[in-house]
Amino acid sequence: MTVFSPAGCNANPVSCRLWASPQIPILSKNGDFVIGGIFSIHYYTRSEQNTYTMMPPQPQCAGSMEFRELHLARALEFTIHEINNRTDLLPGITLGYQIYDSCSAVPVSIKVAFQFANGLDPVFNDTGTYLKSASAAVPAVVGESSSTPSIGMARTLGLFGIPQVSHASTCACLSDKRQFPSFCRTVPSDHHQAAVLAKMVKYFGWTWIGAIHSNTDYGNYGMASFLKAAQQEGICVEYSEAYLRTQPRSKLERVANVIRRSTARVIVAFLASGDMKFLVEELVRQPLPPLQWIASEAWIIHPYFLQFNICAGALGFGVPRSEIPGFREFLLNLSPSQAMKSPILTEFWESSFSCSLKGRTGSSEFLRQCDGSEDIHALQNPYTDTSQLRITNMVYKATYAIAHAIHGVICNDVQCDKTHTFAPWQILNQLKRVNFTTKNGYQVNFDSNGDPAAVYELINLQFKKNGSLDFVPVGYYDSSKPRGQELIISSTISWVGGQTEVPVSVCSESCPPGTRKAVQKGRPVCCFDCIPCAEGEISNNTDSLECTCCLPEFWPNAKQDICLPKPVEFLSWHDSLGIILTVFSITGAFMAVCVTVVFYKHRASPIVRANNSELSFLLLFSLTLCFLCSLTFIGQPSEWSCMLRHTAFGITFVLCISCVLGKTIVVLMAFRATIPGSNVMKWFGPPQQRLSVLAFTLIQAVICVIWLKVSPPYPFRNLKHYKDKIILECHLGSSIGFWAVLGYIGLLAVLCFILAFLARKLPDNFNEAKFITFSMLIFCAVWITFIPAYVSSPGKLTVAVEIFAILASSFGLIICIFAPKCFIIVFRPLKNTKKHLMGKVPSKAL
Repeated sequence: MTVFSPAGCNANPVSCRLWASPQIPILSKNGDFVIGGIFSIHYYTRSEQNTYTMMPPQPQCAGSMEFRELHLARALEFTIHEINNRTDLLPGITLGYQIYDSCSAVPVSIKVAFQFANGLDPVFNDTGTYLKSASAAVPAVVGESSSTPSIGMARTLGLFGIPQVSHASTCACLSDKRQFPSFCRTVPSDHHQAAVLAKMVKYFGWTWIGAIHSNTDYGNYGMASFLKAAQQEGICVEYSEAYLRTQPRSKLERVANVIRRSTARVIVAFLASGDMKFLVEELVRQPLPPLQWIASEAWIIHPYFLQFNICAGALGFGVPRSEIPGFREFLLNLSPSQAMKSPILTEFWESSFSCSLKGRTGSSEFLRQCDGSEDIHALQNPYTDTSQLRITNMVYKATYAIAHAIHGVICNDVQCDKTHTFAPWQILNQLKRVNFTTKNGYQVNFDSNGDPAAVYELINLQFKKNGSLDFVPVGYYDSSKPRGQELIISSTISWVGGQTEVPVSVCSESCPPGTRKAVQKGRPVCCFDCIPCAEGEISNNTDSLECTCCLPEFWPNAKQDICLPKPVEFLSWHDSLGIILTVFSITGAFMAVCVTVVFYKHRASPIVRANNSELSFLLLFSLTLCFLCSLTFIGQPSEWSCMLRHTAFGITFVLCISCVLGKTIVVLMAFRATIPGSNVMKWFGPPQQRLSVLAFTLIQAVICVIWLKVSPPYPFRNLKHYKDKIILECHLGSSIGFWAVLGYIGLLAVLCFILAFLARKLPDNFNEAKFITFSMLIFCAVWITFIPAYVSSPGKLTVAVEIFAILASSFGLIICIFAPKCFIIVFRPLKNTKKHLMGKVPSKAL
C-alpha cells in the first residue's frame, strides 16, 4: 500500500481536515471507464479587500460561481454522452465521468489529483496518513482551466503516469516533458502566443508599450516569453507590472496609477480573466487616456469584458470559434426538477433566476420561491452562450482524444474488451499517437511535447450598431503554414474608442530619411534623438542607425536621403563668362585681321615700311593665333584639347614675343645704322630676323614636345576642390613642363622689355620702342599677376584667369604697337611721310 503524508497536516489541523475530507464530484455518471474532469467553477473573495483567498475556509467550495466554467464542465458531460451514442468509437463500452470543482485553489486541485490517482474513495488512517485504496484509478483527466493548478496536478498525476489533457492551461512551462511527462493539452502553448503577439505589435509600429501580467505561472512565464520575443523585434517596454487578485487592494491601485501616468498607449496584458476583471474595474473609477489593449487568450474571448468601453478596440489571439451540433439543446434541456438532482445545477438555477427552488431543504439566500415561470431559453449568460464555443471546443477535443486513446488500447478491428486491464501509461502512449478529426471537423493530434499545432483567431472588440461590443475575427494565425504566411491580418480592425486609424505608441517619433538615431543616455533604445547626417552622408531608410557616405562622384540632395551625381563644372560655351570671353577673343582676332588689312593696303607707305613690314605681318598673324588659341580653353576638356590649349598658347606667344623682340632689335639697329661709319644693319637684316624668330619659336616647340612626350596634360575630374561638384579641368601632367613654357615666354618678354627700355630716348618721330616698352610692361604685369590668381582661383575660374591673361596681354600688344600707326595711317595721312619719320619736318608745319 502506497503511503502519502500531506505537508503541514500535523502542524495545521485545518489543512489536515481539508485533506482528510473527500472532495465530492459536482457531476458524475457511472460507466465501464470513468474519465476525470476538474474545472474552476467557484472562487473566493474577501469583500473588504476585494481579494481572493488561496485556501477555502471550509472543506466544501462556497463562493461566486463562474457560469463559464460550469458551461465547460457540462461540455465534458455532453461529449461523453455523444461518445456513448456512437457505434464506431468504443462500441459496447460506456464511459462515465467524475467532474470536480477546484474552487480556483491549488490545494484542492492537488487533492482531487490524489483522488484520481488513488481511487475515487480516499482513505485516511487515524494519523492523517493518506493510504492508496485498491479501487481503480481514472484512465485520464480533463482539466484544469488555469495553468497554476494544472502544474500542481501534472506533478502529482505524472508520478502515476495518468494522462492529463488540459483545455485551457497555456503556460509554456507545461511543455517540459521532464517535469510533466503525462501532461497534454488541446490549447496552444503560450510560447506561440507570446511570439505572435510580439510580431503583431511590431507589425503595427508600436515600439513603446506597457506590460501587465498575472503574478502566476501563466502570467510570469507568458510575459517572460513575450518580453524575449519583443526584445528581438526591437520593442521597448516602459514598465512591466505583475498583479494577482489575492494581493491587497493597494497593489491594484498602484498598478492602475502606473498605467494612468505612463506615456505608452499600448498595453500588453498577459492576465488571467479574474485578474483582468479587477484591473478593469479599478481603471474605470477615474478618467483614463485612450489605451490600446493587446490581450492574451485568457481574457480576450471572455464575454465579461464586453461591458467595458475602455476595452473597445482590444486585440488578442484566441482559439478559433467553432460549432458543436446539439450542444445548445443539451445545455437548455434543464428543468427545475432536473436541476434539483444536482447541487451545482441547483445553485446555477437559483443564481440565474434569483429564486429558491421549491422543496429545497436548508436555508436559502433568496426570499422568492421559483414559481415555474423561469425560462432558461430566455436566459443570457456565459452558461447559455454558444455563439463562440472556443474553449468549449477544446474540452470537446480533449474528451474525444481520451476516448480515442482508450479505444486504441482495449479495442481491435472487431470489438472492444471492457474487461481488459491496462496501466495508465498505456493510455498516455496511445494518447500521444492519436490523430483524428472530430465530429465537428477539427483535427486532433499532439506533438512530442503534448502540444497541438498553434492555430489562433485574431479577435477585435468592436462596437456593433446598437453600441454594444462584440468579438470580431480580424485575422488568423496558423503555425503549420510556411514561414512568413503564418499571420494574416485584415484591414477591418477597429482601434481604441472605435477609431479607424492605427494609434501611435512610440517613445520617440521615427527618424526620417536624412537623419540617424542617437540613443538617449540612460533610456531604452526606443528613446532616441534624430541627428542630421553629416555633410556628404545620407540615410535612405526610416530609423537608420548610421548614415552612409556617398561615393566620391556623388553628393547628397537637400534632404540627404539619396546620393545624386555631382554636377560637372567647366567653362562652357553657354556660360555667361564663356560667352564674354569668346566675344573678346573673336573681337581681338578681328582687330588683328583689320590691322593686317590696313597694313597690307598701305604696305608701301613709309610708316609701314619703316616698322619692318615683314615682322609686323608676322606679329599680327601671331596675335591672331593668340586671340584664337584662347578659344581652346573653352568647352569640356578632352585629351586633345588639353594638349592643344597649352602647347598652342606657348608656341603662339613665343612667336608673338619673338616678333616684338625682333622689331625692338631692328629699332635699335636702325638707330645705330644712322651713325656715320656704322654697318650694324648688315648683321641683322631680314634673313637674320627670320632666323631669330624661327630659333626662338623652335626652342619653345622643343620644350612643348618634351612636355607632351614625358607627361602631357590630360582631362581630369577634380573631386577635392569642391565637395558638392566635380571640376572638369586639364591636369598639367608635368608641372615642370608648364612652368618651363611660361618661364621661357617670361624670359623673352623681360629681354624685349629691357631692349625697348634702352631705346626709350630715341627721337619721338622714330621711337617705336616707346610703344613696345608700354606693351611689354603691360604684358609682364599681366603675367606676374596671373601666377597668384591662377593658383588661387577655384574651378572654372582658373581657366577664365588664364584666358583673361592671354587676351589682356594680346590686347596690350596690339593696342600699344599698332594702334598709333593705324591712327596715323587712317586719320593723319600727312604724317605718313619719310621726312616726318626722319624728323625733318618742323612741328609748326604739321
